[in-house]
Amino acid sequence: MSALQRFIERWRNPTKPLEPGIYPYKTPPGSPRPYRLYLRLEADGAGLLLINAATVLHLNPTAAEYAYYLVHSAPAEEAAQRVAARYRVSREQAQSDYLRFVETVESLLDVPDLGPVSSLELDRRPPYSGSLSAPYRLDCALTYRDSADDPLPKPELSTHEWRTILDKAWEAGIPHAIFTGGEPTVRPDLVDLLNHAETLGMVTGLVTDGLRLADSAYLDELLQAGLDHAMIVLQPQREEIWDSLAGLSYWTSALEADLHLGAHLTITADNASQTPALLDRLAATGVHALSLSASHASLAPTLQSAREQVAHLGLTLLWDLPVPYSSLNPVVLEIDPEEAPPGAGRGWLHVEPDGDVLPEQGADYVLGNFLHDPWGTIWNSNSL
Repeated sequence: MSALQRFIERWRNPTKPLEPGIYPYKTPPGSPRPYRLYLRLEADGAGLLLINAATVLHLNPTAAEYAYYLVHSAPAEEAAQRVAARYRVSREQAQSDYLRFVETVESLLDVPDLGPVSSLELDRRPPYSGSLSAPYRLDCALTYRDSADDPLPKPELSTHEWRTILDKAWEAGIPHAIFTGGEPTVRPDLVDLLNHAETLGMVTGLVTDGLRLADSAYLDELLQAGLDHAMIVLQPQREEIWDSLAGLSYWTSALEADLHLGAHLTITADNASQTPALLDRLAATGVHALSLSASHASLAPTLQSAREQVAHLGLTLLWDLPVPYSSLNPVVLEIDPEEAPPGAGRGWLHVEPDGDVLPEQGADYVLGNFLHDPWGTIWNSNSL
């Protein structure tokens, strides 16, 4: 077969993706630099890589293939040979790219306060694109109570039932769980659930008003249980939350413990005029990352100004942790709203306190019950 014929044959028969599935890796006992990886390969070749159950990387097929060889402990020469045989690149280029990928992943092991979804420039595809075998994240509303004294607005699952849901999610390939509510810290089993998720290997997050984080012993329990990130939802009218933010040292404690900690502010008609002062006050508390949204399209100019102020204050701007709090967030200011990443029902699912699954919190239809229905039934019933 001539070189031209081989080129035409490869053009007609493009490289097939690697076998989809779950591929874990853990360094051997006694390793000088212990770490663990978890790779989920999709049928279209895209991938998702977890690093130390703390950081999620979304990878396009090329990067996913390098991750595949990494979790299989392939020597650089062998990985390069396989890549060169599968793609129209030289072995030298393939080896250089592979070593650069490995170096990037290893560097993430040493980055303090790394966000749960990395923003470093790896070879990645757009979020939520492609054919997904499972969502990237499960948002678990443990309760809709705001305090332990509130009556139950909706039946709540037991600790055992939530453990079962986490097990089922992990088996389905969902690597990231966020505990939310209501106020999830009113559940006495939150630490237990974090421990269980950590044992599985999940990345875990918390959405809270932050008041219980004022208790350093309780915060330490959460950290020891493996909590990776937390978002404090600011309610500007509640001075006790401001007192907690300004008077406590958990911003510093969180940084020292590699906990990614941020705050969220929803701009409303009631607080729009106060937004600049609110942002200044937030920055003064020590917050280093901030999520913004607006409750109505008429507030888009205020949101734009707030985004610029956040940049001026030197804060990191978050937009999808745990999810956009409304359809009006800093991302859609830059693009056509119809082109915004369709994460609800694909990138994430929401589980109600009784186990019902929604595409997102507040959706008006139920996909199934995570505790009682087969995972395939829930995922395949999602039309988004």
